Amino acid sequence: MRTIPIQGAGFKPYDVEIGSGLIAGAGARLKPLLSRPRVAVAADATVADLHGPALMRSLAEAGVEAHEIRIPSGEASKSFAGLERLCDQLLALDLDRKDMIVVLGGGVAGDLAGFAAAIYKRGVDFVQIPTTLLAQVDSSVGGKTAIDTPRGKNLIGAFWQPRLVLCDLDALSTLPDRQMRAGYAEVLKYGLLGDRGFFEQLEREGGRVLAREPQALLAAVSRSVEMKAEIVGEDEREAGRRALLNLGHTFGHALEAETGFGEGLLHGEAVGLGCAMAFRFSVELGLCAPAEAERAEQAIAGAGLPVRLCEAAGHPFRADRLIAHMAQDKKAEGGALVFVLARAIGTAMVVRDVDRERLRAFLVREGAEA
Repeated sequence: MRTIPIQGAGFKPYDVEIGSGLIAGAGARLKPLLSRPRVAVAADATVADLHGPALMRSLAEAGVEAHEIRIPSGEASKSFAGLERLCDQLLALDLDRKDMIVVLGGGVAGDLAGFAAAIYKRGVDFVQIPTTLLAQVDSSVGGKTAIDTPRGKNLIGAFWQPRLVLCDLDALSTLPDRQMRAGYAEVLKYGLLGDRGFFEQLEREGGRVLAREPQALLAAVSRSVEMKAEIVGEDEREAGRRALLNLGHTFGHALEAETGFGEGLLHGEAVGLGCAMAFRFSVELGLCAPAEAERAEQAIAGAGLPVRLCEAAGHPFRADRLIAHMAQDKKAEGGALVFVLARAIGTAMVVRDVDRERLRAFLVREGAEA
């Protein structure tokens, strides 16, 4: 097992534990964090059937009173309606500020229940138990919580750090292959934005990670979390370096919004495609050598992820609609478009005030309708 501390000036430090059997042992790990032994378990409905019994049993064995709330699976739960429903269920349990929310599931459950924890009675503690690769390496760590709106992804939310994150690698054994590939896109992203050596390791061993080989999986998840820990500790509120973690996300979020945040295009698939587009756009702007973009694209495609617009659900896309979504992106400043682009594999940068006409022309060459 690996334990990676998350520390920053603006929040209480906490640990991310990565290993096997963590759900079965969660009760003993959680109990020291509780003011009183009572929690609400906010669980993705599908995950609740698979891993909920082990978690509830562990909490009972530790003497913790636990009440399960099921969150419908799918991105549609990350909405005002989903947030209202969850908060009402927490109120019905008479959960108070000394109690805790335990989140069991992937990024949807973590984002939604984490945001509920941030606003419920002005804030209660919560713990993340992520059960997808994407959530383990990205969304469960760093305190970003949010819901979507028809105008864009994650536009309503708060920074609210968990007290503990338990990444049980055994939970990935039940993850569908498509979800595994989608999560792997976020793993690749870390190498692409800031660690060329890690990227080269993934070129060699990515197949082993996708095959869920324990040591390769532990190494990939641990390195991803280490990189995020370093960046979050330095820049919790995304005022500077943390923005680099959004490599591929400006393109990806626009595609997700245009497809209605449905199952046709998963977040990780959109990020993988967005990273490939970000590298090609970097070449277009003279920031990056073509060979670097081709190598990044090969690694993404080699994982079974889309790298071209024509490979994504929702194609054909309209360039002007994608740009309109990008203008709603959280990184946009005063209407100016902001992108995370690349100088090379392992070296990302923030580029502000990207010219819209140049972007539109790029999107049309990528296959979007004019």
